[in-house]
Amino acid sequence: MPSIEFSQFGAADGQPVIYFHGTPGSPDECEIFDRYGKQHQLTIICYDRSTIAPSLQGHAYYQCIADEIANKVGDKPVDFIGFSIGAFIALQVCGVMKGKVRSLHLVSAAAPLDACDFIDAASGKAVFQLAQNRPSTFLRLARVQGWLASRFPGLLLRMLFASVAGEDRALLADQGFRITMMKTLKTCFKRDSLGYARDVIAYVQPWKATLADINVDTQIWHGAEDNWSPLAMADFLASALPGCSKITVLDGLSHYSSLYRTAPTTCRSINSLVAEELIRP
Repeated sequence: MPSIEFSQFGAADGQPVIYFHGTPGSPDECEIFDRYGKQHQLTIICYDRSTIAPSLQGHAYYQCIADEIANKVGDKPVDFIGFSIGAFIALQVCGVMKGKVRSLHLVSAAAPLDACDFIDAASGKAVFQLAQNRPSTFLRLARVQGWLASRFPGLLLRMLFASVAGEDRALLADQGFRITMMKTLKTCFKRDSLGYARDVIAYVQPWKATLADINVDTQIWHGAEDNWSPLAMADFLASALPGCSKITVLDGLSHYSSLYRTAPTTCRSINSLVAEELIRP
């Protein structure tokens, strides 16, 4: 069975929480959960999906992640946090694990493009359309992005954030955030661009029909100014997921600013679920 590299943050032996990084993204972005994980006795585990063999696609890919999680946490209940396109992967792995996930927390989540005309409002429209209609050309673009990430990560960062909105502007002005994001981009493409491309190509295919079977208790956090994953995506996911119990719209926030703002809230929410389970007769 393929093994997946992972990073671990938070408490050394706490309640296991699986964080699904964005695309492009890497476990480096999970560092923001470290302090809050320690506060709430959570062990935050993030698998580096770029280390999974590119030959694994579709169900086999999601099953591989599910198997690694099961090997890591054993019989313990597990909670998921999915960010951006990582939310799509989290949902698919939830579907594979069938009842073994206690709660799902979606932040700046990307919804299925076959559900509505979301793509027209997304800043990544051109990339998504290329992945949909000309995947071989998209793969060439991904290789160029990988080359930039290894040699000129600052330039790639500026290109990706060219249409930055809301509080993401303030984040981009912060040197610490820029350093973290450049590290994230380097890690994302450190082997090749195939892992990144696999996630994007899978995401742009139809997957709306998979949502009706995902009954996990779900909470959604989304920035009102998000132009990477437009707010309409959160509204759709809230209506399409049978287990959605809460949606929180964050005024003035966009994509990454929502992740940073909700990190303590998400950890506190998971800790509350654990506490409730302990006192339940």
